[in-house]
Amino acid sequence: MPTIPITSPADLYRHSLRLLLDKDIPAWLDLWAEDGVMEFPFAAPGRPRRLEGRAAVAAYMRDYPDHIDLHDFPEVRIHETTDPGTIVVEMRGVGRWVKSGGPFDMTYIAVVSVRDGRFSSYRDYWNPLAVDEPGRDFTRSSTR
Repeated sequence: MPTIPITSPADLYRHSLRLLLDKDIPAWLDLWAEDGVMEFPFAAPGRPRRLEGRAAVAAYMRDYPDHIDLHDFPEVRIHETTDPGTIVVEMRGVGRWVKSGGPFDMTYIAVVSVRDGRFSSYRDYWNPLAVDEPGRDFTRSSTR
């Protein structure tokens, strides 16, 4: 796998958002370290709380564009921390739910760490209640 020519965690994160908007999940997954960990501290019961390794993240994200059609991230604030490899991100994603055609509007806070130019840790503090309606479950995967 080639080295990613991104110079900072903030640049890597912004690049990852462009890939999500382009629905390029394989390229988004290439931004992950092989042993990267994705966590959802506020996950609802029955939903994954921790995905260990790029393969688990890939299984979770595989069908993401089939469920959520992201149009924009109109609000993105990236905060540096005392650890140069870790950032805190406040953002809002908007689009539509593919199945119902209804609006998608979610705010997130993420704590993201980068090692050797790839995501090594991603704690995603999103609101699982916003997707707790029938037909809106994009987390059904073998990682449960």
